[in-house]
Amino acid sequence: MSNKMDSIVSLCKRRGFLFQSSEIYGGIQGFWDYGPLGVELKRNVREAWWRDMINAHDAYSTPEGAPSAFGMVGIEASIIMHPQVWKCSGHYDLFHDFMVDCKECKSRFRVDHIQVALASSTSGPARCETYIHNSDEAGYSGSKKKRLEKAAGEGGSVSEVSLDRYPAVLAEHGADVAGDLIPRCPVCTGELTAPREFNLMFKTIVGALGTEEDAAFLRPETAQGIFVNFKNVLDSARVKIPFGIGQIGKSFRNEITPRNFTFRSREFEQMEIEFFCHPETSQHWYKYWRDRRMKWYKELGLSEERLILREHDKAELSHYSTGTADVEYAFPFLPEGEYGELEGIAHRGDFDLRSHMEGKLDEKSDPLVLQLDADGNPKWKGSGKDLQYFDDQTRERFTPHVIEPSAGADRATLAFLCEAYTEDEAPDDQGNLQKRTLLKLNPRLAPVKAAIFPLIKKEGLPEVALGIYREMKSAGLNVVYSQQGAIGRRYRQQDEIGTPWCITIDVDSVTDGAVTIRDRDTLEQTRVPVSEVTSEIQRRLRG
Repeated sequence: MSNKMDSIVSLCKRRGFLFQSSEIYGGIQGFWDYGPLGVELKRNVREAWWRDMINAHDAYSTPEGAPSAFGMVGIEASIIMHPQVWKCSGHYDLFHDFMVDCKECKSRFRVDHIQVALASSTSGPARCETYIHNSDEAGYSGSKKKRLEKAAGEGGSVSEVSLDRYPAVLAEHGADVAGDLIPRCPVCTGELTAPREFNLMFKTIVGALGTEEDAAFLRPETAQGIFVNFKNVLDSARVKIPFGIGQIGKSFRNEITPRNFTFRSREFEQMEIEFFCHPETSQHWYKYWRDRRMKWYKELGLSEERLILREHDKAELSHYSTGTADVEYAFPFLPEGEYGELEGIAHRGDFDLRSHMEGKLDEKSDPLVLQLDADGNPKWKGSGKDLQYFDDQTRERFTPHVIEPSAGADRATLAFLCEAYTEDEAPDDQGNLQKRTLLKLNPRLAPVKAAIFPLIKKEGLPEVALGIYREMKSAGLNVVYSQQGAIGRRYRQQDEIGTPWCITIDVDSVTDGAVTIRDRDTLEQTRVPVSEVTSEIQRRLRG
């Protein structure tokens, strides 16, 4: 990890943002607990998403860049669903990664995370180095690459390929140099096992008998809960296409190598929309949601210099997708110039609704051809329910296309923390510049909105401060009260957890009825009447 990431992880533990799950028993890899401040931050991320995407949406106006007006509603589906859901969705057959193990040190890696740097030499046998791509567990240092380039010699070259493409590259070079080109463990250079499949779904049992017929799965994504409820929402909410269904909820994936703090976990939370539209307008809606979701992260404080919108090339696309774009962020645990996914916006076509109507589709050929068993019946039988949409204006019946903006609440929270972490200098109580650590969180996301400080513990100051505290609490604002320690120290404690404003009650407050509001980022101090403090903080929160 980078020094900055180490500092962020330390702050998260020290100030109660995040803890390792089951820490007193040595922890369990890939699971995290949110502490008092972390739960507030993550809740604010979720609420900002829900408000901006669902509750505050105007269904009767056309947003900028949208083809037409549209509605948005929400649901909350169960974590455990009928097993047939995952068979028809393709997860039962397809939701796996390939993994390899080192025969020497027993390290385990996902195949798509391992890269091979191949040196083609003009003066000797070709060589290769194996390293982990996009990971903090091991690195491929610049010095290794220079050694490889030197071994290649003048006129030689170094190419980098993923391990899953490596056999084809090996065949191109021929058997005469194969021995020098075998990938090795990036940790100890030991021999790697052959790749093998690993299903990512967590299996469980429903009911008391515990037989194989009672097997079920923790959901690996929230999307299918929306698709199987499409008709229910259509009939009960009386929405018309185009419209979106939003959901926030937990998902579970038995990741081979969870890592990079909360970036890749086995239990995580998704903020997801399935947007249903007419097939003829679906490309326009894909562009709209791609641009809108990118804008959302910027508005909440992620730097444009550290964000990219990356369109997938054809080789990356899922079999059902005609277009996918990822919102990616330059997390500090990644090498310079690399980005990690925050959100994927996918054009899923009509794949999901058709799968749940008709059965498991054959992804290896025409996606509209049913996969049949030996008797000619669908291998994975669908629900048989009609999930088409009937337009009572045009009298047209069709299977809607779906655009899916799918964001990770945990990854978004981590990105906002990484972006906000800042070190600068600020004057102490004597006016001397001292180093300070602060989280420059957008006020909407800040766990604590304001801290209320009586300058001293007497002369009526605590009473005034407590009056402000209780008024702000009654207004629904998460604020804290503190009368312990020097005022400069209290400021720094709040700066470190991202509190945007500190309200100081001094000796003049009792006579002039005013207090001082200090801004976290600018250090600017403003005098405000006690009667207007709550409304002033609310005004600032609205931006």
